[in-house]
Amino acid sequence: MRNDDGSLAYVVSLVEDISSRKQAEARDRLREQALERVAKGIPLSELMPAFIRDVESSNPGMMCSILLLDERGETLHTGAAPSLPGFYNGAVNGLRIGPGIGSCGAAAHSGKRVVVENIATHPNWSGAFRELAERAGLAACWSEPIRAAGGGVLGTFAIYHHHPCAPGTHEIAIIESAANLMGIAIERRRAEDERHLASLIYRSSSEAMLVTDADNRIIAINPAFTKVSGYELSEILGKNPRILRSGRHDPEFYRLMWQAIAREGLWQGELWNRRKNGEIFPSWLTINTIRDETGEVLRYVALGSDITDKVRSDELIWRQANFDFLTELPNRYMFHDRLEQEIRKAHREGSLLALLFIDLDRFKEVNDTLGHPIGDLLLIEAAERIGACVRESDTVARLGGDEFTVILTQLADTRDAERIAQHIIAAVSVPFTFGSDSAYITASVGITLYPDDSTDLEQLLRNADQAMYAAKNAGRNRLSYFTQALQESAQHRLRLINDLRTALPSRQLALHFQPIIELTSRRIIKAEALLRWQHPEQGTISPAEFIPLAEETGLIIEIGDWVFREAAYWASRWTQNTDSDLQISVNMSPLQFQSEALVIDDWLTHLCALGVAESHLSIEITEGLLLNAHPEVTDKLLGFRDAGIQVAIDDFGTGYSALSYLKRFDIDYLKIDQSFIRNLETEPNDLALSEAIVIMAHKLGLKVIAEGVETEGQCRLLMDIGCDYGQGYLFSKPLPAADFERLLQ
Repeated sequence: MRNDDGSLAYVVSLVEDISSRKQAEARDRLREQALERVAKGIPLSELMPAFIRDVESSNPGMMCSILLLDERGETLHTGAAPSLPGFYNGAVNGLRIGPGIGSCGAAAHSGKRVVVENIATHPNWSGAFRELAERAGLAACWSEPIRAAGGGVLGTFAIYHHHPCAPGTHEIAIIESAANLMGIAIERRRAEDERHLASLIYRSSSEAMLVTDADNRIIAINPAFTKVSGYELSEILGKNPRILRSGRHDPEFYRLMWQAIAREGLWQGELWNRRKNGEIFPSWLTINTIRDETGEVLRYVALGSDITDKVRSDELIWRQANFDFLTELPNRYMFHDRLEQEIRKAHREGSLLALLFIDLDRFKEVNDTLGHPIGDLLLIEAAERIGACVRESDTVARLGGDEFTVILTQLADTRDAERIAQHIIAAVSVPFTFGSDSAYITASVGITLYPDDSTDLEQLLRNADQAMYAAKNAGRNRLSYFTQALQESAQHRLRLINDLRTALPSRQLALHFQPIIELTSRRIIKAEALLRWQHPEQGTISPAEFIPLAEETGLIIEIGDWVFREAAYWASRWTQNTDSDLQISVNMSPLQFQSEALVIDDWLTHLCALGVAESHLSIEITEGLLLNAHPEVTDKLLGFRDAGIQVAIDDFGTGYSALSYLKRFDIDYLKIDQSFIRNLETEPNDLALSEAIVIMAHKLGLKVIAEGVETEGQCRLLMDIGCDYGQGYLFSKPLPAADFERLLQ
């Protein structure tokens, strides 16, 4: 009987809680039984089937197997599987591991759990594997890698069922615990074999044993103890174990240790001891009390292991987790912890703290031109130069890439932070020399102050980051303080990013088209599709402002796909309605080429559906895309070429001139950047450079488009040097689709 839904829910919750506790208790018993067998030194050949029987008896319906990986790490061999058919165990004995090889072969290969809920449909169990499972009546198999303490795979622990099913929380806990226990057992057994230990208990796993009488006088030791401590039995017989004390622990430590031994008969923990030669070492020690039939203390047995390697390993892991492997500076995690500590300290003392964000300007160019090994050497030296500019009490950290931070503490004046920042900028600007190679970089530094700018750690980080970007945008090789204006700019930027996510589905984006004119005939031959954003509240947003945000957030992938399809629609409409060979060019971001979302065949299918030829669409890319082009970029560029879609290099001459790639990728057009065209009538050098580009392009069989043509004088000069096409306000500004259509007509 129930009074209300609340009481029923309580009862259900109580029942589930009781069930969960019982399952946990059952797992604990399994673990205790297994560890007891391990401690007793029971051979693996007996321990493994006994453990499986314990698991199966506690979990009806489960059939378990243990497979052991051979020494070469290539094949699995049956360790124990008492409930599986003999023919099945024989078939999987010697199974070669690899991806997609059943459950156990895949788990041993990947080092990760493999759960197959339905063998009949899973690709890992195809062909002979599936037939074997059907013959054995097996429908599900979950396999967990058995790992060594160092992380290597020793084998697999698997659970089978006669019907398709997925593991629940309890089953996951069982399989994880079982694999862990088997890893302990296997490693213990192997350690014993390697050391040729005669005793399965006293001499196991290099553990040192010391036995004292009730008065705590030493009466026995084992060879491992001698090996660890350096003492022979004759040297310490009858003495108190305090001769091993290192001096690292105070009297209170030993008082609590003996208090636990007296109360519970057992103590376990980390203890630092001293060897005979005076060397101090850490050990993991277990002290047990042995009593006689009357309950009186008969012996104390101490079983310990030298954990020097473990302590060193832990220290190494800690260092790897907190320090940058390349520069050996604190990494992001350590820096965050240090900053938190220094903020608390500054708060207590009422002192001034400065946080500097440092970014190495144009570091990517060093990697691209000199290679990553030289880039790594530069980062190491840059870290040393920055460290030499600060005090020992300050913290220099590397956040990643070419970004560094500095925490300046207990400053007397804000000018101290500025002085150090200027030293850093000067130090970094000195050329870096590596043999015959030299690199020239600069640094942009952002500064924020505690408590003037903020008292919140995360806000300080954002402040310094914004200030650094302000220094970059102001021309690099300089410092910038955080200001409220930067904060407002960052908030505006964040709002734009959020609004941009809805701009496409809300139809706020549109294409405008600027004609590209054949200079000799003044006919419209091509048009460039230009993206425009009409914000419902802020009006027109400049592409120079929102395109970088789209690239930063990855929205450029979806937006770029829409731009191509929209341009294809208008190309289809205008070529059919105006009976012209008009070609629409579309700008593409490098991120689109690097994205798996760009599938050229999908675009070609779209063009076919619209009935528009591929030759009526072209793409525009920047020179930087061709520099050290990755295979996926190369494949896509060649894919456009093979499809008949022409390619133009935009803003040619302003970046890396990758001339060797022009023919390799079958480039069709070069677009001379408007910075050359702007002063064509007044700067002879710009005219000479433009003419050189035209001549070179024509020699390579390429056409040339001049951007930013605004005067008839510029147009005449371009015609004189043989330029093919012009684009600019002299002919037309970018127009909405409807207006451009009227222009065509």
